[in-house]
Amino acid sequence: MEKMRAVVTYAPFDNRYEDYPIPNLSEGEVLLKVKGCGICAGDLKAYHGGIRVWGTSEKDRYIETPCIPGHEFYGEVVEIKGAVEGIEIGDNVCAEQIVPCGECEFCKNGTYWMCARSAVFGFKTYANGGFAEYVKLPATCLRYKLPKSFTKEQSVLVEPISCGLHALEQANIRNQDVVVIAGLGAIGLSMCNLADLKLPKMVIGLEVRDERAQMAKNFGADIVLNPSKCDVVEEIKKLTGGLGCDVYVEASGSPKSVSQGMNALRNHGRYVQMGVLSDLVTADWNVIGDGKELTIIGSHLSAKVYPAVIRGIEKGTIKTEGLISHCYKLADWKEAYETAEKNVNAVKVMLEP
Repeated sequence: MEKMRAVVTYAPFDNRYEDYPIPNLSEGEVLLKVKGCGICAGDLKAYHGGIRVWGTSEKDRYIETPCIPGHEFYGEVVEIKGAVEGIEIGDNVCAEQIVPCGECEFCKNGTYWMCARSAVFGFKTYANGGFAEYVKLPATCLRYKLPKSFTKEQSVLVEPISCGLHALEQANIRNQDVVVIAGLGAIGLSMCNLADLKLPKMVIGLEVRDERAQMAKNFGADIVLNPSKCDVVEEIKKLTGGLGCDVYVEASGSPKSVSQGMNALRNHGRYVQMGVLSDLVTADWNVIGDGKELTIIGSHLSAKVYPAVIRGIEKGTIKTEGLISHCYKLADWKEAYETAEKNVNAVKVMLEP
C-alpha cells in the first residue's frame, strides 16, 4: 500500500508526523492532493485534551483515534472514483467540514450540518482531515470547485469565513443594530467585515490583543475594546445611550464572555454562541428571561453559505488579506501549533505539505 506523510493524533499531546496509507477510493469518492490546511482553535484544543473533544470517558468521547486532524483544507483533484458531477481531475476543490451521513432526519430535511452522526473532518478515522499529503472526500460530503484566481490563502479561508457568515445569518442583523463581535481571530475579523456589509449602525470588536485592533478596523469594526483594560459592558452602554447592544456574537470561546455578552445586550437583544467554549459556563439565566427577554441562538459549523463566501472572496467584497499570518511545512507542525498559540501577531496559521 502506498504511503503518505501525515500528522496523526493518537491521544492528547500525542500527535505524530509519520507514514500513513494513502486513502483508497470507493464509488463517488474523490482524492485531493492537499495544497494547504488552516489550523483551527479546535485542532489546538483537541491536542491539549479539551473535554469538548475527548469527553470525560469513552462513552462521551467525540474523537476517534488514530485520526488525521485538519478541516480547513483544499487541494487538487488527482483521482475520482465513478460518476462525480461538477469537478474534474486538476480542479482545486474545498469541502465543508461536516461529512453528513445522508440518511438521518436532519440530512433528509436539508439541515445536513446538524447531521446526527456529526462527523467533522479530522476527528474520525473514517473522515481523516487535511494535515496530510492527501485527503479523501467521501461521497456524501459537500465539495466546491474553487476559482483559478484564488490564492492558497483565500482557498484555505473559505471554511472559517463560512462559519462566520453562518453565525451572522443566525443573528439576523438589521441596519439599526449595534453589533458586537467578541474575539477577533481570523473568523472574528471576517465577521467584522461581513457584519459591516449589512450596514448596521455600529460594529464593535472585543479583543484582548491590542495588535489586532487596527486590523479589525480595516475589516469593518468602528470601535475595538480590550476586555482586559476596560469594563466593556460599561463602555458599550455609554456608546448606546445606556441601552446596550442589539447583537452579541461570542467568537472567543472564553467562558467569561458569556455573562459579559448577556450583560452588554439591551432588552430583546440577540446573543449568538459561535465560539467553542473551553469549559462549562455559569450564568444568571434570570437575565435571559425575567430580565431582558433575550434570544439565545447557537451557531454550528456552516450552513449552505460556501457558494456565497466563494463569490464574495472572488468579487473582493469579502476581505482575506492578512488573515493568514504564518505558513509552515507539514513536517513543522509543532512550531506551527506553538505559533498559533503563543505568537501575539498570529491570526490564522496554515500548513502545507
